Amino acid sequence: MSAKIYRLTDGAEGLFIKNERFNTTSVSFNFYLPLSEKTAAAYALLPFMLTTCGEKYPDFSALNYKLARLYGAQLDASAEKLGDYQLLRMRISVINDRYTFESESLIKQAADMLLSLIFEPKASDGAFCEEDLSREKRKAVEHIKGEISEKRIYAKNRLIEEMYKGSAYGVPKCGTVKDVEAITGKSLYCAWEDMLKKAYIRVQAVGAAIPSRLFEDAALRLENTERRDITDCRLNEPTAPAQTPFEITERMAVQQGKLCLGFSSEMYGDDDVSLPLMVMTDVFGGGPYSRLFTNVREKMSLCYYCSASSVRQKGLITVESGVEEQNAEKAQREILSQLETVRQGGFTDFEFESSVKSICDSLSTYNDSQAALDTWYALKASNHTLYSPEETARKISEITRADVVKAAGGVRLHTVYRLLPKEAK
Repeated sequence: MSAKIYRLTDGAEGLFIKNERFNTTSVSFNFYLPLSEKTAAAYALLPFMLTTCGEKYPDFSALNYKLARLYGAQLDASAEKLGDYQLLRMRISVINDRYTFESESLIKQAADMLLSLIFEPKASDGAFCEEDLSREKRKAVEHIKGEISEKRIYAKNRLIEEMYKGSAYGVPKCGTVKDVEAITGKSLYCAWEDMLKKAYIRVQAVGAAIPSRLFEDAALRLENTERRDITDCRLNEPTAPAQTPFEITERMAVQQGKLCLGFSSEMYGDDDVSLPLMVMTDVFGGGPYSRLFTNVREKMSLCYYCSASSVRQKGLITVESGVEEQNAEKAQREILSQLETVRQGGFTDFEFESSVKSICDSLSTYNDSQAALDTWYALKASNHTLYSPEETARKISEITRADVVKAAGGVRLHTVYRLLPKEAK
């Protein structure tokens, strides 16, 4: 497997990931924009709006008919948070030409279809169709409310909101229900224009060969678009340490309490500097070999679940756990005790080696899925150097126990968030 970058125009590049093991070719357009309260909801709605209809495919029937003619091509969309930025993704996957009897390339047809959907939306007089907009707004509201109903997600989101209050990373990736409901056909059309003008853009292709004229046609579309104030998605503000840890307790009608801890780290940034933080987080609270799982959950039975994860662009570590209220304080103390053990190098060789092996094994699975491989590279746009999963695994295998101890030494408790059952009246 190899990856090669092509310059398209200012603030836009093409990336071809050559991999011949798949029977399909994947093409994705990835737009990186600043995360802001004012624009988050509208930006997040765009990928879904643009991939459900277009000027050439005005309804589901026309769109699905075209996908069926492309031997059941798969079209999908997502909106993600990538550090201080939003990542808007639109992707199509289609069977390779050598497996079809068509005279015209299916891969090129699929790429042209995606280009058309993105650059020729179904709109008139500078506004999206209200009927289509109402449908997508309803789905967006249901998604946001669904995350609120899922208390594990809700508690994690509230922790992030409190930790990063007043800054970009604290903004919900899809905005709020109120923000979504305020979107109009005209305001969404303005967001679409801004996306094309201001986003850093990466067009990615994963397959045996670059789809014919994909990068040339994308460059031509962008050359006919006014491009200004282009986003630099490599600029992420690290998490500043708290002078004194913040504590927030909320009570709701829940049976199982949630305890979430947020930590700042002195180690942050892209893969060249922050991979030891990944290993440290995994030793601390990754798999079933980790300190949190074997001690806090299994030996002491203080939590229903207890795990740690990191956002290395931000130098952020979070611990999520499900607890009974009477065990919340004990669990918090023991979580911090296990972190101190990692700081002191008290973790075992088995825990360290298991962590390194687990991460490397996980990285090896990216080559088993075209969609996962495409996502891997889309999430690496903020890095200064582009590393493949294999290259990252090699770097992980070179990390030492001393590197893990050093990473843990810069980790500090920032915020504690507790979601507990309502008190009996």
